[in-house]
Amino acid sequence: MNAKTEKLRFPIGQYQKPDNLDKEQLTMYIQLLKDFPKQLREEVMVMNAAQLAKPYRKHGWTALQVVHHLADSHMNAYIRCKLALTEDTPVIKPYDETRWANLEDGRCAPVELSVALVEGIHERWCILLQSLSEADFTKSFYHPEHKREISIAEMLAMYTWHSAHHLSHIEISAKAK
Repeated sequence: MNAKTEKLRFPIGQYQKPDNLDKEQLTMYIQLLKDFPKQLREEVMVMNAAQLAKPYRKHGWTALQVVHHLADSHMNAYIRCKLALTEDTPVIKPYDETRWANLEDGRCAPVELSVALVEGIHERWCILLQSLSEADFTKSFYHPEHKREISIAEMLAMYTWHSAHHLSHIEISAKAK
């Protein structure tokens, strides 16, 4: 993969697990998750149909698919978080995000539907996250594709990155000629 393609694929860089996941860092991540829906809405609601239909890179998803993917992915993350809190290291069910993105609702549903879903998911998720103790953040689920446990704290860091990562893809589509 050439450098230009890599930059379009990972405009903010690839996810790097932070060394420090202390209370201050987790509080910052929760605030970023809380702020994300507003940023998403501001970016996509001014985009026209042509911009939403534009892939952020060759062979990439359209901006519309990215928005629907965010709703799908963050719904799954919220549920995984609740499973980790209510079960003893549950094994989560992975899903094929590309196949989900290519289903009819992922390609064609109005963008507002997924923006509203992200808003609702993040509001509930942040209420939940703000209520957690330090011990709760160490609870985890087992991800069979990654073949390891992922704590709620790490998942929070990952989805903060995921939000910014895909917001950058949407911004690329919005600016494309």
